[in-house]
Amino acid sequence: METPQIEMGGVKVNGPQQVPNGGLRPTLASSWNSRRTVERTLNSIRIVVFTSKLNLLMPFGPASIILHFTSRRHGLVFLFSMLGITPLAERLGYATEQLALYTGPTVGGLLNATFGNATEMIIAIYALKNGMIRVVQQSLLGSILSNMLLVMGCAFFAGGIVHRNKDQVFSKATAVVNSGLLLMAVMGLMFPAVLHFTHSEVRQGASEVALSRFSSCIMLVAYASYLYFQLSGRSNIYSPIGSEEETNEDAMGEDEEAEIGMWEAVAWLAVLTLWVSVLSEYLVNAIEGASDSLNLPVAFISVILLPIVGNAAEHASAIMFAMKDKLDITLGVAIGSSTQISMFVIPFCVVIGWMMGQKMDLNFQLFETATLFITVLVVAFMLQDGTANYLKGLMLILCYLIVAASFFVHVDPQSSDG
Repeated sequence: METPQIEMGGVKVNGPQQVPNGGLRPTLASSWNSRRTVERTLNSIRIVVFTSKLNLLMPFGPASIILHFTSRRHGLVFLFSMLGITPLAERLGYATEQLALYTGPTVGGLLNATFGNATEMIIAIYALKNGMIRVVQQSLLGSILSNMLLVMGCAFFAGGIVHRNKDQVFSKATAVVNSGLLLMAVMGLMFPAVLHFTHSEVRQGASEVALSRFSSCIMLVAYASYLYFQLSGRSNIYSPIGSEEETNEDAMGEDEEAEIGMWEAVAWLAVLTLWVSVLSEYLVNAIEGASDSLNLPVAFISVILLPIVGNAAEHASAIMFAMKDKLDITLGVAIGSSTQISMFVIPFCVVIGWMMGQKMDLNFQLFETATLFITVLVVAFMLQDGTANYLKGLMLILCYLIVAASFFVHVDPQSSDG
């Protein structure tokens, strides 16, 4: 009983009096702990940095910073920043998924939507700080369109091809609640635009900003109520259809094993968010120069190219879950993300702009507002029967191509309005 046992390189004793070599035991224990910490850190770095092939794009980030200081080639700086941020957005999604395994499905689904949109929010705040209000509006609009048409279209198409012998099903409740919130967001964006273009403001220029700020506060209250409804457990929109417990447990047992620890996931979220914010500054600063050098409209860059960067994580995970026939999670990622951008990120940017002294409003101009309205209607009709197949996915992708072509030939009237 009193014989010291050596186990895993450390000295283990049963009584405090049996410490060999005087004070050696604390030294061994501390060295063993530090060695374990180093091993876990190295393993975490290996998993996060070296297991994704998309991380081959990471060197483009530092390269964009070097190019910014050594040349005036804004097109390359923009392109390299965009390529550098893409793997970071995907890794943010991965770290969020790992953290979600420790928090449960409801909080996990909301965490996924939140950090999935961290890239868009960071880019928007940097652009807002530089007074580029139209870039903020168009990039956030582009994220909503990309999630609803491209991400969900690709997910439905991939899932439909893999499961081509049947229609995939999902919860109608998810579609109804999110479609309702998206239509409320469209209403919030439509009234300032209509007020502006009908010239029916009480005070020219001031009324639409005041209305936008009031509507933004209302939308934030609505989104907070939605979150409370979700987290209170009354109706979990992220739970699988039919609430089939055994299927759910099997799925959890299959692929719900954490690869990194909870605090490691938190640390990676902090590091990745910081690096994304650094690259976002160079990306935003290069937008106008890139528009001139690449001969692309700023509207096309903001609505089509920028969201591709931010939606890398959503795109990959939505397609993966659809191929595994987990369409409720796909909807939680794609439509949930669109809902959060329209009901939280856009109003939040209006409030932040208010604090910064920037006149950020909800007047997205008629062309952009009409595009969003038609998109929400198309998606709501696609989701109303609770089934998905490759044809629906293909139709959504083709709709996105029409939207992309429209913005390629669109001239932003704001530049001529002043």
